[in-house]
Amino acid sequence: MRLAAILLSTLVLCNSIALAQTNQVKSPLIRDLNGRVVTPFAPDGRANVVFFVATDCPVSNSYAPEIQRVCRDYSSRGVGCSLIYEDVDTHPSPAHLDEQVRQHLKEYGYDGFSAVVDRERAAATYVKASITPQAFVIDRSGDVRYRGRIDNLYAALGRTRQLVTSHDLRDALDAVLAGGKALHPETEALGCFITDPALLRKHDHE
Repeated sequence: MRLAAILLSTLVLCNSIALAQTNQVKSPLIRDLNGRVVTPFAPDGRANVVFFVATDCPVSNSYAPEIQRVCRDYSSRGVGCSLIYEDVDTHPSPAHLDEQVRQHLKEYGYDGFSAVVDRERAAATYVKASITPQAFVIDRSGDVRYRGRIDNLYAALGRTRQLVTSHDLRDALDAVLAGGKALHPETEALGCFITDPALLRKHDHE
């Protein structure tokens, strides 16, 4: 009986560790627009919000003002923000895409934002991001506490509500900063699909 109890306790402990590791985000190394190696998902402050965006996604672009409002409203509470661009690099020079992103940052008012271009989809793969825009809340331990839409402005693609009634990202941040869990840790994001660049290269050579 005692041996069985020990084995059962060990099994429960192993399952708990596995579950925690599943939720913890590994931090791929990506170079930012200035050539510096950064880890977008490394814990920094009380929480981080990582936004997956794209320069040519209308839904993503429409959220630029709200993204900036969220980051401005929560910066004093120890929340950091960063942008991960999932643009398709159709130009032979990597510098061309970097310049395109720089222009986008300027045009849409993302002054002072940390931004990287996820050329090989390393960041998107690690957190299973599939849509732009899509937000991820990372706590100080490096765990994903929320993934999904910013709010429910879009009832469907091409159709917006007159009034936002669910501020999902803000609610998740409030819960995490209060030491709790998001009521809805995952929501469905609407926008533009993130395309695997390897599939595009394969298609170009066919």
